Amino acid sequence: MTPGTLPLAASAPGYDGFIGWVLSLIETLGEVGVGLAVLIETFVPPIPSEAILPAAGFLAYDGRMNAWGAWAAATLGGLVGAWIWYGLGAAVGRDRTRRIVGRIPLLDHDDFDKAEAFFARWGGGAVLFGRCVPLVRSFISIPAGIERMALWKFTLYTLVGSAVWNGIWIGLGFAFGPAIRPILEQWSGVISDVVVGLLILLLLVFIALRIRRRMREAAARRAEDNGSA
Repeated sequence: MTPGTLPLAASAPGYDGFIGWVLSLIETLGEVGVGLAVLIETFVPPIPSEAILPAAGFLAYDGRMNAWGAWAAATLGGLVGAWIWYGLGAAVGRDRTRRIVGRIPLLDHDDFDKAEAFFARWGGGAVLFGRCVPLVRSFISIPAGIERMALWKFTLYTLVGSAVWNGIWIGLGFAFGPAIRPILEQWSGVISDVVVGLLILLLLVFIALRIRRRMREAAARRAEDNGSA
């Protein structure tokens, strides 16, 4: 540790609890800790990589790890997590997933069929760009596994998307150096919060539209029953 330099997690009051522990893990294990942190983030989406990765960049700027090594470790950690989700999707399989979707309130088998058709057309792009979207990047691997996307293709798209995303955030941390610390404290979760908020809003809109559709279908059935009576 550079003399007089405070540990990143300890000097940032916004880094409490689990996120603080993850940042401490990075400082303790170096590049390996970065890979483990990204792997953990794959399964615990509320941990924002927008905070973890710039912190790794700052530590590289401060001479406490290698920037390229941190980038490679982060990309490898993301790939391993994506492989695990892919394997879970493949294990559950198409037919079982379709039955599960059909039993979920406000969903039916037609929704699964449409999602399947969408992924069949845009699967590669969905995996590639999904790696750059909070929450989505954690779960986009599941439909890839369900649809049995070729593993080499899935790996390639995941590597490219993860490498770009990780490179941007680690590069920002390295480029801004000490100036990145107050930015991280204030804004580390803002981007994730905005994206998550938009996803929640879209979910609420979907639920409202689906309820309205179900009500119209029920009214149409009642009208048909009354007309045939």
